[in-house]
Amino acid sequence: MDLADLYRDLHQHPELGFTEKRTAGVAARELRAAGFEVGEGVGGTGVVGVLRNGPGPTALLRADMDALPMAEKTGLPYASTVVVDGTPVAHACGHDVHVTCLVGAARKLSADRTTWKGTVIAVFQPAEELGSGADAMVDDNLFTRFGRPDVVLGQHVAPIPAGVVGLRAGPAFAASDSVRLTLHGRGGHGSRPEAAVDPVVMAAAVVMRLQTIVSRETAAADTVVVTVGAIHAGTVANIIPDDAELLLNIRTYDPAVRERTLAAIERIARGEAAAADAPKPPEMTVESGFPAAVNDPDAVERTRAALATAVPSVVDPGVGTGSEDVGVFATSAGVPLVYWLLGGADPAAFDGATSQEEIFARVAKQPANHSPLFAPVISPTLDLGTATLTAAARAWLPATA
Repeated sequence: MDLADLYRDLHQHPELGFTEKRTAGVAARELRAAGFEVGEGVGGTGVVGVLRNGPGPTALLRADMDALPMAEKTGLPYASTVVVDGTPVAHACGHDVHVTCLVGAARKLSADRTTWKGTVIAVFQPAEELGSGADAMVDDNLFTRFGRPDVVLGQHVAPIPAGVVGLRAGPAFAASDSVRLTLHGRGGHGSRPEAAVDPVVMAAAVVMRLQTIVSRETAAADTVVVTVGAIHAGTVANIIPDDAELLLNIRTYDPAVRERTLAAIERIARGEAAAADAPKPPEMTVESGFPAAVNDPDAVERTRAALATAVPSVVDPGVGTGSEDVGVFATSAGVPLVYWLLGGADPAAFDGATSQEEIFARVAKQPANHSPLFAPVISPTLDLGTATLTAAARAWLPATA
């Protein structure tokens, strides 16, 4: 199966974190066909392929496999129509691109074994969106069972032009924390709010006050994002509920800034509850998180030259606030991480854009990751993504004499 058909197949059959059995089966099949030794069920549904090609260093190439609980609205002929327990599922973050490109790189590296030496470890990871897939694989003795790498390499497709790679030394992806905040009120009839404590009003006040964490409590030089992604309260219009639940997400780079932000969320929630005369304080739980992904500067420079041979342009994308758990592999192994953005937007959308400002302005108009309209172009994205992974691996695998 060629890469385009493989991608369409994966795109039409998305699976949520830790349920990626079909996707894992595809990855295992392709790795075996390329001559890799294959381990399945690593960390749940993870797949690991090992290709040993004589003495030398080991490069780990990683792709994540899971999709998102949302409906796709691209209108593409290969769009997902998958629904699981009433919830639509779609590859709206591009992990199907990552899987396809790693399969392509595995094929190329296997076919070119006369030109390099060392070992390639191909890791197909579950549950990146949950922030726990990399930890699960490490906890399942990934490195004891399959070998410890000398470098961790990977990429994430993004709405920048296909043909452009974004690579940055130092902090490249932000830490992420998901927070559940429950506000307790006192329920009652909608006609008699004076006899109740309305947690919906309390929640509205908390949401508005949370915005001041970034605008009034954080230095301009620091990076913080605070997002309220969901509010759950009540059942019908004329009942004041007992409780309101807020689901928050924060992004930071600096651990001290993270701690201050979490403390500010709790302080604001407690303050608004006290102002509303709530019957008891709010409850706050940090449920999941990603550490910041930090690219090793020396490893970035070594890899940058190789990437420049695979794509027309390698740029510094600046500080972003997306998050990734790929850094868990590098940190746990004690080795450098190099993780870059792979352009997946139609280059035609950028025709005539000559300045960086104009390109960035057009990027902002593209459907982004997690949008129901996100749809990387198949060509040249898949070929370039395969080439970048292959070139990056070759930068760490010495040539044969």
